[in-house]
Amino acid sequence: MGELGAFLKIHRVGFDKRDPQQRVRDYNQYFQLQPEAELARQGARCMDCGIPFCHEGCPLGNLIPDWNDLVYRGKWHEASDQLHMTNNFPEFTGRICPAPCESACVLAINDDPVTIEQIEMAIAERAFEEGWVVPEPPDRRTGKTVAVIGAGPSGLAAAAELNRSGHTVTVYERDEGPGGLMRFGVPDAKLEKWIIDRRVAILEQEGIEFVYDTDVGRDVPAQEITERHDAVVVTIGSRVSRDIDAPGRDLDGIELAMDYLYQRNRWVAEQEGRRFKAPAPGTEITAAGKKVVVVGGGDTGMDCISNAHREGAANVVMLDVYAQLPNDGHDPRHPWPLPPKRTTSTYALDEGGKRRWGTEVTGFGGRDGAVSHVYARKVTGTSSRDLTPVPGSEFVLEADLALIAIGFEHPEHEGLVQQLGLGLDRRGNIRTLQTYRTSIKGVYACGDARLGQSLIVTAIAEGRKCARIVNKDLGGSPMDADREMLAVGAWSGEADRTLRHEAEAAGTVRPGEEFFTGPGAR
Repeated sequence: MGELGAFLKIHRVGFDKRDPQQRVRDYNQYFQLQPEAELARQGARCMDCGIPFCHEGCPLGNLIPDWNDLVYRGKWHEASDQLHMTNNFPEFTGRICPAPCESACVLAINDDPVTIEQIEMAIAERAFEEGWVVPEPPDRRTGKTVAVIGAGPSGLAAAAELNRSGHTVTVYERDEGPGGLMRFGVPDAKLEKWIIDRRVAILEQEGIEFVYDTDVGRDVPAQEITERHDAVVVTIGSRVSRDIDAPGRDLDGIELAMDYLYQRNRWVAEQEGRRFKAPAPGTEITAAGKKVVVVGGGDTGMDCISNAHREGAANVVMLDVYAQLPNDGHDPRHPWPLPPKRTTSTYALDEGGKRRWGTEVTGFGGRDGAVSHVYARKVTGTSSRDLTPVPGSEFVLEADLALIAIGFEHPEHEGLVQQLGLGLDRRGNIRTLQTYRTSIKGVYACGDARLGQSLIVTAIAEGRKCARIVNKDLGGSPMDADREMLAVGAWSGEADRTLRHEAEAAGTVRPGEEFFTGPGAR
């Protein structure tokens, strides 16, 4: 009891965050890891639960208690092996995953959860520093070729796993670099882009070919790709932004959040001498010196706030339809072990700006064709699907720039999807008749393109599982069996039994709802 009692007295110590007033002056990562000794102490907080609910909270099924204990005992190399066993890119998830595993931590019932995400990032960074992450090309090739369309986390994971099975993989990406929304939607303050490039360089050395600036279905016919390869995996994400149908929406200065974030991330790339695409003349979006209103209280909206402050916005207000959290910060709508949709603050709100809870936009006003005001009112309800206006609560905000950040509808249909004739579900996502197999033989889909808007950790899990199906259909060798057993999740089509799956089945959460990402949400 003495040793256990000592462990129970160890309090959570999260990431070491830079001063908000200082970090808004640059685009560098706003947080750092704790020293090794502190990380070992934090690993000791893991209670080796009889039922480790953190496993259930993680779509990848990461072996969290195992590597927490290894870090506590100073066995970093073994921890890296355990971590990479279930996660291809822990350096990504350790930075921008919303950590549903921490919400499911048993300690979170009545205490602060284990800082799982920080330990994950620490293991990944230690592995790179020590040279443990090295190219491991397959020792044989099958003679089969696979096209992966989209270089986001799902596409990268599928490509990595298929390449390890010996197939020759080519990744086609419409933008100028890999990463998908990790590169163009997530600010450098949360994920510096050299981290993506570091991992992709390993994948290239393992034999994966990357073809950028190639929009399959537009720059090259989709049928040409299917004829060129034995299998095609569609991982194009959910890129059609949800919009607002309100009076005045056509005014200048009302922009989709992702259009703004794409431009800001490309601006940072230009400053750092990386490849970038400049916006077409007359389409520039900037918050500099402006009164900014962000519509939507999810993670995309927070990233808009962060970028607006770094540009030097005059002021920033966020309008969020969600009801204000109780004083203790615990939302009864999302009890343990489910992850929260909102938190009392975020990295962006720590840097400035104001969030107005329970607020719905009703329209926009303008002068000389440009937005000048946002009309809104107070609402009550548990989510955006059951809002009730509060009589007499209408108000007006001045705005020079309004950013719509209320999520995504489905993948783009024009081009690839239409050319291949892929079936769609009722939400407009690519329908998979059997596990990851689309309505077209030899064409597969995974990630947000199949599920709708989701999490990076879900995307990686989707890519890994889809790769097993593709490999099986291509006649994968029995030599793969042991490695394939490490793929957590039901690749056979059975329910994967994660908390997210169970919550979806119960109707308490569904694909497409936003979760906060980045460290320090608690």
